[in-house]
Amino acid sequence: MSAAATPNISAAYAGDVSAQTAWDALAQNPQAQLIDVRTQPEWVFSGLPNLSSIQKKTIPVSWKLYPTMEMNPQFVAQLQALLPDQSAPLYFLCKTGGRSTDAAIAMTAAGYTQCYNIESGFEGDRDQHGHRGTSNGWKATSLPWEQA
Repeated sequence: MSAAATPNISAAYAGDVSAQTAWDALAQNPQAQLIDVRTQPEWVFSGLPNLSSIQKKTIPVSWKLYPTMEMNPQFVAQLQALLPDQSAPLYFLCKTGGRSTDAAIAMTAAGYTQCYNIESGFEGDRDQHGHRGTSNGWKATSLPWEQA
């Protein structure tokens, strides 16, 4: 586990990291991968992390399926097909950190050894005006992203 990760007491996954810590790990480790577990409409309307400056691509695989928001029954199998190396560090991202925690737990249960949740997600918590993307998370940290 990374020294910068906050350990998960239940040991159900490797821990929570900030968006900046995830970015640094993605930039430094060729095996590290970013998995965005939001829905397709969220990717389109809110944007996706842009990893092109570090010669990587965000891997979009929905944890829950739009519009029903039922769990994607193929989530684990889809990631296993895309990422067969179970020792690769995987950084999971959603809107605010909830679904990505669940995804990190599921992939750890499937045998992956370095699954991290990006705390505060892509958009983060609401600010004093009720807006996301300004107080914490990927966007507020000013990490690269793009809108569809």
